[in-house]
Amino acid sequence: KEEEVEEKKKEEVGSCQSEPPAKRVRLEDLGQDGESREDAGVVEKEPAERKRARGQNKSRPCMKPNPYERSRLVDVLTSSLFFFKGCAEKCYFGARCRFLHDVGEYMAAKPADLGRSCVLFETFGKCIYGVTCRFAQAHLGDGYRNIVNADLAKQWEGKSLVRNNLSKDLQHQLRKRKFNFKKADEYLRGLAKPHGNGGKGGKATGRSTEEQEVSNCTTHQEGLGDSPKCPALPEQGEDPKPDALQSPGPTGGEEASSVKTAGPVTDEDMIKLRSCEKRKLEIQGKLYLAPLTTCGNLPFRRICKRFGADVTCGEMAVCTNLLQGQSSEWALLKRHHTEDIFGVQLEGAFPDTMTKCAELLNQTIEVDFVDINVGCPIDLVYKKGGGCALMTRSNKFEQIVRGMNSVLDVPLTVKIRTGVQEKINVAHKIIPKIREWGASMVTLHGRSREQRYTRGADWDYIAECAKIASPMPLFGNGDILSYEDANRAMQMGVSGIMIARQVPVGALIKPWLFTEIKEQRHWDISSSERFDILKDFTNYGLEHWGSDTQGVEKTRKFLLEWLSFLCRYIPVGLLEHLPQKINERPPYYMGRDYLETLMASQNVDDWIKISELLLGPVPTSFTFLPKHKANSYR
Repeated sequence: KEEEVEEKKKEEVGSCQSEPPAKRVRLEDLGQDGESREDAGVVEKEPAERKRARGQNKSRPCMKPNPYERSRLVDVLTSSLFFFKGCAEKCYFGARCRFLHDVGEYMAAKPADLGRSCVLFETFGKCIYGVTCRFAQAHLGDGYRNIVNADLAKQWEGKSLVRNNLSKDLQHQLRKRKFNFKKADEYLRGLAKPHGNGGKGGKATGRSTEEQEVSNCTTHQEGLGDSPKCPALPEQGEDPKPDALQSPGPTGGEEASSVKTAGPVTDEDMIKLRSCEKRKLEIQGKLYLAPLTTCGNLPFRRICKRFGADVTCGEMAVCTNLLQGQSSEWALLKRHHTEDIFGVQLEGAFPDTMTKCAELLNQTIEVDFVDINVGCPIDLVYKKGGGCALMTRSNKFEQIVRGMNSVLDVPLTVKIRTGVQEKINVAHKIIPKIREWGASMVTLHGRSREQRYTRGADWDYIAECAKIASPMPLFGNGDILSYEDANRAMQMGVSGIMIARQVPVGALIKPWLFTEIKEQRHWDISSSERFDILKDFTNYGLEHWGSDTQGVEKTRKFLLEWLSFLCRYIPVGLLEHLPQKINERPPYYMGRDYLETLMASQNVDDWIKISELLLGPVPTSFTFLPKHKANSYR
């Protein structure tokens, strides 16, 4: 028997060796996933033919000039008012410094100025970028001195134009993890405790009866003020007596000694606000500019504010990046002084990071509300459990909303979609829960995650959800491109409308839409008026990002991203019927003048040409591809 088994093994080995060459696959021909290169090539070719121009340009080239300037000037000389002679002694690094210390040498190698007038000098009386400004001839005197208009500069002295900046001290605390998250830690400890009802400690549903009474007070008696049925109760896991009464002596340890006090003790220090006593978000009937990733920057919001936007919101900020003190993420929270009703939008997937981030912002920045992004459809966010994925993770969703609401002194709002899958709407089930958890308002985008920004928004479903959400305000979002669309939306019973985003609709295509809605008219805006809007955006960008080479190129980048949407606007005078509808892509057409034709072009080179009219010639080897493939035509 053993001999028979050995003979069978030999036959099997021989049959494997005698296989025809077509069946054998060499290891070097296999990819990482075990498929042959030939098969992989076939698979790649098929979607290339069927693939539509949609989604992100993930492989687009890096557009940051590297470096912005080959010969940089030392910072101490950038905006100095003194002569450059002898300044090398003032440099901390001395002879080891790799920057230039001779202003004359720097000016000889500096590219030519882009214009004769500097917007910073004309607006504020001085330019902090000095000799590095690309419009420096407007404010440089003899010996490269930086001229200052004393009368104009005095008018702006002491005024804070942009708020919510990240200080170096706060950044250091966040990076060293020394920031005190007292309220958030209390709430998270309550989540970790096992509850008496046999539920898991991580579930937010295991609340005490006292907390349920407080939340019911918020839900049913909102806006009624003080009531004997709504007692002021401490948070979960907190002793009703204040810490100051429990330990009058210096026995609080390090935690008590680190608390700095200033001035007399007020009622707010001793008594916590109840949910029904929080500041109300009264924006019903107002025009709300949605948080727009990439394009919803501060200069763009200033443009929309000038045209009549009532409520503005910063770009989506990732909570983990904010907790790490990343300057680029904190820049998304900046608020211009003209934004009277302003909020920030946070994205996250877990209650610990979201609650801590909410407490951090509550203590450090000035906002009127905080919004949770539960509508982001992109894979990068969805696969980590954030954005639309929270609609399917109700336990974590509840913990996030309750936790953020417990640490915030300002209203908390939530932005959601109809659902994840195209034909399965779940928003009507989630909205009553959001109201119970303590949110002040919900914004509903009338599309699912699978639809992204394609097809029409389901306003009938939004109207149904508005009735379910009552008395909590619900704002509708989707397909608002004219005042007729806005009127039709308001008749659906929503509390207001949010004007957004990237499909051929909303503020990115025509920021003057706010004016049209308020004045109830179609504005046949001319190409010269539209060009003036681009000029204002450029000036606002130079104020915000700077007038040196780096600031100019950053302004150009965001201008080009916006132009990739502006080109979809069809002038009212050329339309066969009013108003313009969603996803109407006309054939190539000639405008009423050269500039209107240029602005209607979907060619990237034409967008670059418009940017050169405003910001001068682009750097050598400059390339640009828009963030979204639907906008990239060559």
